Amino acid sequence: FFLIQELLRVMRTIDDRIVHELNTTIPTASFVGKIDASQTCKELYQSLMEAHTSRERIIKSCIAQTSSVVKTLREEREKAQDDIALLKQLRKEQTKV
Repeated sequence: FFLIQELLRVMRTIDDRIVHELNTTIPTASFVGKIDASQTCKELYQSLMEAHTSRERIIKSCIAQTSSVVKTLREEREKAQDDIALLKQLRKEQTKV
C-alpha cells in the first residue's frame, strides 16, 4: 500500500513537471517562428495521457488487491466473530478501499 502511495506521489510530480514544461515551451511572440508549438503541445499531451493511464492502472490495481484482502478478512471474520484483532484489521483494510 505504501509503495502505491509513493508511486502516486511520483506521478503527481510528473504532472507538475508537464505543466511546468507546457508553461515554459509555449512560444512568446518573438519565438513563434522558431518553435513548432503544435508539435510541442502534442508531445506534452501524450506524456500527460501516458502518466494518467499509468496512474489509473495503479489505482485500480491497489483497489483490487485491497478488496481481495477485505474479502479474505470477511471470510475469516465469519468463522471467528469474536476476534477483535481480526475486526480491527478488517476495518483498517476497508478504510483503505
